[in-house]
Amino acid sequence: MTTLDAKLDRLLGAKTGKALESALGLVTVGDLLRHYPRRYAERGELTAIAGLELGEHATVLAKVERVTKRTMKSRRGTIVEARITDGHRSLSCTFFNQAWRERELIPGKRGMFAGKVTAFREQLQLAHPEYQLFDPEATDVGAVAEEFASALLPVYPSAQGLPSWSIARCVKQVLDVWDGTDDPLPTELRERLGMSVLEDALRKIHLPQNFGEVAAAQERLKWDEALAVQLTLAQRRSNAKSHPAPVCERRDDGVRVAFDERMPFELTRGQREIGEQIATDLGTEHPMNRLVQGEVGSGKTVVALRAMLQVVDAGRQAAMLAPTEVLAAQHARSLRELLGDLAMAGELGGAENATRVTLLTGSLNTAQRRGALLEAASGEAGIVVGTHALIQDEVSFADLGLVVVDEQHRFGVEQRDALRARAGEETAPHVLVMTATPIPRTVAMTVYGDLETSALRELPQGRSPISTSVVPVAEKPAWLDRAWARVHEEVAAGHQVYVVCPRIGDDEETSGKGKGKGKGKKSKRSEEPTVDDGDGEEPPPDDGGEQRRPPVAVIDVAEQLAAGPLSGLRLGILHGRLAADDKDAVMRAFAAGELDVLVATTVIEVGVNVPNATVMVIMDADRFGVSQLHQLRGRVGRGSAPGLCLLVTEAMGGTTTRERLDAVASTTDGFELARLDLELRREGDVLGAAQSGRKSGLKMLSLLRDEDVIAQAREEADRFVAADPALREHPGLARMVAEVVDEERAEYLEKS
Repeated sequence: MTTLDAKLDRLLGAKTGKALESALGLVTVGDLLRHYPRRYAERGELTAIAGLELGEHATVLAKVERVTKRTMKSRRGTIVEARITDGHRSLSCTFFNQAWRERELIPGKRGMFAGKVTAFREQLQLAHPEYQLFDPEATDVGAVAEEFASALLPVYPSAQGLPSWSIARCVKQVLDVWDGTDDPLPTELRERLGMSVLEDALRKIHLPQNFGEVAAAQERLKWDEALAVQLTLAQRRSNAKSHPAPVCERRDDGVRVAFDERMPFELTRGQREIGEQIATDLGTEHPMNRLVQGEVGSGKTVVALRAMLQVVDAGRQAAMLAPTEVLAAQHARSLRELLGDLAMAGELGGAENATRVTLLTGSLNTAQRRGALLEAASGEAGIVVGTHALIQDEVSFADLGLVVVDEQHRFGVEQRDALRARAGEETAPHVLVMTATPIPRTVAMTVYGDLETSALRELPQGRSPISTSVVPVAEKPAWLDRAWARVHEEVAAGHQVYVVCPRIGDDEETSGKGKGKGKGKKSKRSEEPTVDDGDGEEPPPDDGGEQRRPPVAVIDVAEQLAAGPLSGLRLGILHGRLAADDKDAVMRAFAAGELDVLVATTVIEVGVNVPNATVMVIMDADRFGVSQLHQLRGRVGRGSAPGLCLLVTEAMGGTTTRERLDAVASTTDGFELARLDLELRREGDVLGAAQSGRKSGLKMLSLLRDEDVIAQAREEADRFVAADPALREHPGLARMVAEVVDEERAEYLEKS
């Protein structure tokens, strides 16, 4: 029998099976049938070209507009260039030394064209595309591909050398011999919900007769994914109830009250409300799992500090985990400054009920590390701040009651779990997760399981507005010159500037060493190797047009700025490969005003606080995600002067990339941007695919648009698990969970 577990190479042949595995990671029949069409094209409907992105492998349904053939000047041979159109925008298809293409690509003909999207002279093109043309007058299968015979044409996520129509052919061949599968949903539930049978859904998602069949199939497949995730979370919530947390009730005479009385500012309404929720949570033996999300600068650190002080008042310890040593050191300094003599336990001048804030990072020298370990193990340190060094085996706590995780998405599963285990086998510490990356409700409901979510939307008084502008250097190179002039103006006014780059540089792989020297001529504006064959007319046939260059690097950009547009200014460099002492020295110098411009990687993304910094220039801004850009620009405008963020990009207008950058420039509402971010990226990434490096388990479900499905699935999952925690009486559901949420991802869900 041909089952979902059957190997594709047995059914399709070794060559095709190897191509599917190497290009798309598809090994079994189940893998292929779960490789759903990205969209469906109708024979009379052309694909919008405007949304294509450089570097992607795209399949478009388009019409041939015109075809030209010419002789190359710098080498022997010919170029055939076909212009294809969707009626609004054109795309060129370039073929080298294939003159016969001119006879085949007749203007007016329609077909499907697949290839890697590149650019030459700022015009989109497909180099050496594969294509299949439609012949409207043909009636025999030999003249028109069978997969194009129906009204709806499935368009699959594809890869170079494996176009959508080849995948469609493989799917049809597999479906012809597939023996189907048992339905994992109990009949009662399926009939109550009015769902399709799984086998029908899997067949019709690939071979639909109309959009009604597509919708019915999608509804069933979405439900399976939603239920599988919610069953996993329901089981994890059930298991968590067996591990009580240490009770940390509020005291009227402790260090928290003393801190509140001397606080130099007034808490916002949101800080007070969330603080009350956390205080109540900490006073019970049910482990708190709360996610506090808030705009950059909304005061999450103060909320976390008050929670930690309540735990200290109860005679226990709190650990604060930061993603980088720079941020860990800054957190430790900030907490000590906020607490003053309340953080000086055992020191001259310390308050009577003081505690101690201890920093523990991997770069401490032997004596410092020994002292920090002793303070954590003895309980002398009420608050321990650190990076992943906190969760190494030799680190122990006297009585860990609370774990505060800052920017949790930057930590791996094992790191979070190991820190949680520091509280001992019989108890589980309370967990408070903080993030400046707002998370839509459906994502929190799906990914974070039983985490209660709280949102800080207000900004404390005194925060200045931040304006953001896109600098499109491909279209308007003079704008970059104006950006550097603006930097000079800010420095002359006594302010400071960040310049952020995606890479460190130097010994990383680039298109060349040092300044990025590579093949071809250099663009004056960006060190980009514009591919040219020597006569300025056509790209070489082996490159197929301008390839996407490596992202710009800190080391290279700093050198270029110091020698060019920012000469005369005091520049510093900060990145993750510097020694901890060097990083700290650079940040201290910048904070003290000894540097005018800090050229850095995203090491400054979270927590870095220099109120005098007013401008941030983000190079290759299109290489960053929406939420990351929002995080980064939150580093400016932290003082009395307004902030300015400049997003430098070579992305062309009309592309999704530019739309994304324009959206960031149009609003500073992080919650609105979070929704946009989710719309623009693969939703399965939210399940930890980025951390595990494995394929996503969510392929049909939209965490943004399918809130009703997720909520309904959660109710059903709770009902099933309450009656049958291990799902022993429902083997189909257990199997479905295993297929959609593998063991590694299940651990991610539990520990997030």
